[in-house]
Amino acid sequence: MVQTPVKTVAYEAVIGLEVHAQVLTRSKMFCGCAADYQSAAPNTRVCPVCMGMPGVLPVINKAAVEATVLTGLALHCTIAERPKFDRKNYPYPDLVKGYQISQYDLPISAKGWLEIDLDGERRRAGITRVHLEEDTAKLLHRSDPSGESYSLIDLNRSGTPLMEIVGEPDLRSAEEARQYLMKLRTILQYLGVSTGNMEEGSFRCDANVSVRPVGSTAYGTKVEVKNMNSFRSVYRALQFEVQRQQDVLQSGGRVVQETRGWSDAKGATQSQRSKEQAHDYRYFPEPDLPPLHLEPAWVEQVRSRLPELPDARRDRFQEQYGLSLYDARLLVASKALAEFFERTVAAAQSGDAKSRAKGAANWLLGEVSRLLNAEGVEIDSPNVKIGPEHVAEIVDLLEHKTVNQTVAKEAMEEAFRTGKKPSQIVQERGATQITTTEAIAPAVDAAIEANPQAVKDYLAGKETAVKFLVGQVMKATKGRANPTMVQEMLTQRLSARKA
Repeated sequence: MVQTPVKTVAYEAVIGLEVHAQVLTRSKMFCGCAADYQSAAPNTRVCPVCMGMPGVLPVINKAAVEATVLTGLALHCTIAERPKFDRKNYPYPDLVKGYQISQYDLPISAKGWLEIDLDGERRRAGITRVHLEEDTAKLLHRSDPSGESYSLIDLNRSGTPLMEIVGEPDLRSAEEARQYLMKLRTILQYLGVSTGNMEEGSFRCDANVSVRPVGSTAYGTKVEVKNMNSFRSVYRALQFEVQRQQDVLQSGGRVVQETRGWSDAKGATQSQRSKEQAHDYRYFPEPDLPPLHLEPAWVEQVRSRLPELPDARRDRFQEQYGLSLYDARLLVASKALAEFFERTVAAAQSGDAKSRAKGAANWLLGEVSRLLNAEGVEIDSPNVKIGPEHVAEIVDLLEHKTVNQTVAKEAMEEAFRTGKKPSQIVQERGATQITTTEAIAPAVDAAIEANPQAVKDYLAGKETAVKFLVGQVMKATKGRANPTMVQEMLTQRLSARKA
């Protein structure tokens, strides 16, 4: 019997992201409780309003509305003149009222876009809406010594202002989704409206994922993926889920509409609950809150507060400082790093602005980033002991040839560890660079005399042997000799012998 070969179909992913970002405000969304719940003892940032007591009335947080309008403007959205709040009804232990005050058909912002850059190609991903709601309480699942499971509830987070940024299904790969998320977080940080910290839950992402044959315009069956708490886990979860759905379809199966959770430990998504039919949230207008009236003149006042955003700063860095697109993109990805860079360029005194900028970029994206990653901290962390003036000193020391790269790197490491100025470290070590022929010549001559085999190799045509001799001179001078001068002097002397 001849088996008919299975036809292989090429599929493409269709991904849309729903991002929840906690808004940086002093108080909660609908009450006066402090919003700084992260380090507070459980259930100490609460009042009758955020506890859902009967008869209480919510009051809208104006600062949260402004932050949402600012975000919508930054994402090229249209701002509604008459948005309203709605009740979203669903029973769950972390929703003490039994409903969430959210927005449904008339959100604050809608129909925008975000530009992502992938392999040098820029493309836009649509933003469906940016709306405002209140966060839920937090459930803590525990087990007692006997193995009995129970759950605790902390209401501190309940009622915290939360922006939901809903994206169009315009993303086609896990990498595009990661770039979208990173860009969105950077924009929120530039605006100062959210910390964007995924690890502590102030920036959370759910993904709607489906696949379809390449060339098709119809959407496949959508699966919601949750529990992704880092950019890496988003990337891995989406890669896995896209491949899983492709495998199901390729084997003749059917993708089931459901909610799946990502397990970092297993490297797989796992079914959590069926979603064959949409939840009936029974949205209706929030009766305790009147519709907002966002006057166009007020919206324009908010627009005037828009800072220089990442794309504009990237373009300026290229134009003003002569940086490559690659370096500029890396620097502006972090608002703190971009500002640190500009303060470094301003603090350095050697050369012109572009040469100082190139040196500052090299050190910040190279050695300084390595040291930060090793400690697991950000450039603006209070534990970081170096400032722009430290990096500026390194740039100046190298430009004036006071030190070489080896000494500069050692000085930077000690400055990072102790907070001392690099110039002070170099002076204490007596590690200034030797840049005179008279001072270097003895070490060069000694290296030639002490290494006849290397000399013989060079004379026989093995020109790389000179690198070994350079290393001997640098060792003899404790890294202080100018390596370029050392190589030139060695080459001259050895070439004279060859002649």
